[in-house]
Amino acid sequence: MNKDDRQQLHWDRVYTTDMEFFGDEPSLAARKAAERFLEGGCSLLMELGAGQGRDTLYFAGQGLRVYALEYSESGLWGIIDKGVKTDLGEMITPVYHDLRKPLPFGDATLDGCFSHMLYCMAFSRAELEFLNGEIRRVLKPGGLNIYTVRHKGDAHYGQGTHLGEDLYEMNGFVVHYFDRTMVESLAGGFDLLAIEEFEEGSLPRKLFQVTLRKK
Repeated sequence: MNKDDRQQLHWDRVYTTDMEFFGDEPSLAARKAAERFLEGGCSLLMELGAGQGRDTLYFAGQGLRVYALEYSESGLWGIIDKGVKTDLGEMITPVYHDLRKPLPFGDATLDGCFSHMLYCMAFSRAELEFLNGEIRRVLKPGGLNIYTVRHKGDAHYGQGTHLGEDLYEMNGFVVHYFDRTMVESLAGGFDLLAIEEFEEGSLPRKLFQVTLRKK
């Protein structure tokens, strides 16, 4: 079993054990991204690594239709349950998908893409380049790709088991840490609008919020 499949099983266990692992409030990153999407006229969004749906429901509540992609079945069932309980289910389409494979959408069909700490999961650089190319393919011209990643200023960078590149495993979680050079190198085919630093959580985690616009 490779590291990616181990991570899938790990997240299934995490989400099954704790139905609000990341809390029930939307992330600051999602709040800021929603403003950008709405200002840009976005109506149809895909969220990659939607987890248990805290940001998904926020986007839906702002009037955005969301394809919520996740490879943890436990996470997807949590999203479905929350959608039903909040009457936002009709705005959300849960999609079980492994992001190492082509995205299940046609070319230039979506207005925007959001992911919170998805890029810094257990993906190699080559897998990230493939994923970014797929996002670029499915976005309409002018479409926004907004993502967050933990960066090398984070207290956990360099800690735990080194898995190659800038990937480290600690307590079962694999994290790929970024620097600005990495962000810039993944921006091919996009205009790089912003790299904003912010903090989250009690450690705190130190992150970039990256905003890209398809050329």
